[in-house]
Amino acid sequence: MNDEISPELFEHLVSLAAFAFDPEEAEYLRRELNHQLKAVRQLEAVPLDADVPPAMHGVPYTDQTRPPLREDVWEPCDNPDEILAQAPQVEDGYIIVPDIPHTELD
Repeated sequence: MNDEISPELFEHLVSLAAFAFDPEEAEYLRRELNHQLKAVRQLEAVPLDADVPPAMHGVPYTDQTRPPLREDVWEPCDNPDEILAQAPQVEDGYIIVPDIPHTELD
């Protein structure tokens, strides 16, 4: 992996995600992403014993300590028209999103 996200790579990722940023926003976000990558690399450099599992949690969840699942309750939105007005493209009350190109995985 590269040491940082270059401006060219960032622009490519922005175009794939169909985002639009002004130059100051784009540079700020690219810089913040590079700070986060630097923090991840610092964490990767922490030496760990070989017997430490890769997905270790701070608190083990057992059947006795696991919090119960919450009930899935539908709650209507108070202002759906205001929310839909913010979407770039809407049809019949649904937000239209660009097609995502799919590739076959091997």
